[in-house]
Amino acid sequence: MRRDAAPVAGAVGICCGPHCGAADHGQASGMEQKPSVLVVGAGIVGLCTAWYLARAGADVTLVDRDGPGEGTSSGNAGAISAGSVAPLAMPGILRQVPGMLLDPKGALHIPARYWPKALPWLWRFVMEARPERVEKIAEALAVLLNGAEDRHLEILEAEGALDLIERNGQLYLYHNPAHLAKDDAAWALRRAHGLDMRVLNRIEVLELEPEVSKTYGTGVFLPQQSHSVNPLRQARVIARGVERMGGRILRGSVSAVIAEERRVTGAIVDGTPIRTDHVVLAAGAWSAKLLAPLGIKVPLESQRGYHIMLPTPGVMPRRPVVPADRKVFITPMEDGLRIAGSVEFGGTEAPPNPARAAMLLEDLARVYPQADMRDARPHWMGHRPCLPDSLPVVGPVKAWPGLWCAFGHGHLGLTGSAPTGAMIASAMLGPKPNTDLTPFGVERFA
Repeated sequence: MRRDAAPVAGAVGICCGPHCGAADHGQASGMEQKPSVLVVGAGIVGLCTAWYLARAGADVTLVDRDGPGEGTSSGNAGAISAGSVAPLAMPGILRQVPGMLLDPKGALHIPARYWPKALPWLWRFVMEARPERVEKIAEALAVLLNGAEDRHLEILEAEGALDLIERNGQLYLYHNPAHLAKDDAAWALRRAHGLDMRVLNRIEVLELEPEVSKTYGTGVFLPQQSHSVNPLRQARVIARGVERMGGRILRGSVSAVIAEERRVTGAIVDGTPIRTDHVVLAAGAWSAKLLAPLGIKVPLESQRGYHIMLPTPGVMPRRPVVPADRKVFITPMEDGLRIAGSVEFGGTEAPPNPARAAMLLEDLARVYPQADMRDARPHWMGHRPCLPDSLPVVGPVKAWPGLWCAFGHGHLGLTGSAPTGAMIASAMLGPKPNTDLTPFGVERFA
C-alpha cells in the first residue's frame, strides 16, 4: 500500500487481471507480496475485520477520523447476543408506527422535523415485516451470528484479554405472563434457531437478581449469552492486535473511494490518495455517503442511541438486565453501571437530545428504584447504522471489484463484529467460506 500525491484523475490503479476482486487475490498464483487492504472505519466491526485480515496475511491499514473504538463502538450496551435473530420489523409492526411518530417517550422516537426523511425508510421497514420475509431474515442472521461469542473469544485469547467477556447470561424482564405473550413471536423465532431460553416466575427472577423491583414478575433468562465489561477497552485491545500483526492505524477522514476502469483501487484520506488492492467500507452510519458516488444507494439510517454511566450506583446486577417494555440494557461494566438504549431517528448531524438521555434514568428507576443516580456521568450518544431489513451489508460489491462492505449491523454491532471480520477475511483471502453472503449483499437494494 502506498500514499500517492498524484491527482486521482487519470491515475493508474493497481490491478492484477480479471480476478482482482476474487477471494484468492494474490494467492492462487503463489504471489509472495501480501494483498493490501484499506479498512475504512475503526469501530468494532472495522477493527475485527482488520484483525482477521491481518491474521490471514494481508497488509492492512485501518483509517478513522477518531481513535480505535472511540465512536459509536465505545458506548454500546456491551451485550453479545448470538441468539438475537429476530428482526426489528416483525408482523404487526404497522400498528406501532403511529406511536413511533407521536410518542416523545416511546422506545423508538422520530422527531417531527425528521418525518419526511424517515417515512421512506419506515415504509421499507414495514414491508420487511411480512412473515415469509421475517423467516428469511432470521435464517440469515442465524448464519451470521452463529458462533459469535467463539469468534470474540478467539480474538481476545490471542490478545491476552479474556477478562473482557463475562458469561453470566442475560435477563429480560416482563410485568407478567400477558406482557411476555406480546413478544411470543420473536421468542419463538429465536428458539427455533437454537436459543437456550428459560421463562422465570417472580421467585426465580429474584434468585438471579434479588434487587429487581416488584414491577416485574416474569423473566426470560438467556444463560448462553454474554457481555463485554468494557467495549472501549475491547476495541483498543483489538487495535493493538492489528498493530502487533503488522497492520497500521491512521487518523484521517476518508472523503471518497478511488474508482478507475470499474474497479476500486483505493481511497482519498485527508486529500491524499492511498492505493490498495482492496477497500473495506466499515464506516458505520456514514458508509452510504461513500457508496453514493458509485451509483449505489443504500437505505441506511442512524439509530441514535444513548447511554448514561453510574460509577457508584448502589446496585449492581451480575448480568445485563433488560426491561422489555423499554428495550433498555442495564449492564454491569468494570467502571460502573451502564444504562444504554433508546432509538431515535434524527440523522448524523443533529445534536444529542438530552430528554432522550434523561429517560434512561427513569427506565433504571423502574427496575431499581433504590439506585443512586447522583453521580451520573454526562450522557453519551452514538449512531448505530440501521437498515430496514435488520441485515448488515457484508461482502464484495459485485459491480466494483476491489470494494467490500461491512456495515449496517444496527443494535448487533458488537455481536456481529467478530463473525463479520472472519467472513470478510475468508471470502477475500481464503479458504473460501461455506457461508453464502448473498443475503447480505448491497445488491439487494438495487
